[in-house]
Amino acid sequence: MRWIVILFLLLIVASLGSALFYLVRDRGTGTRTVKALSLRVALSAALFVLLVAGYAAGWIDGRL
Repeated sequence: MRWIVILFLLLIVASLGSALFYLVRDRGTGTRTVKALSLRVALSAALFVLLVAGYAAGWIDGRL
C-alpha cells in the first residue's frame, strides 16, 4: 500500500510540473494547462478514495 501511495504522489507532482511547463510554454492560450491540472485533481481524489478504502478494509493501521 505504501508504494501505491508514493506512486500516486509522484504522479501528482509530475502532473503539477507539467501544468507549470504548459502554462509557461503556451502563455495561457492553450488548454493543456487545464487538462494537466484536471488530471492532478482526479489523481488527488483517487488517492483520497484509495486511502479511505484502505483504512476501512484494515490495510492501513490508524496508529503512527
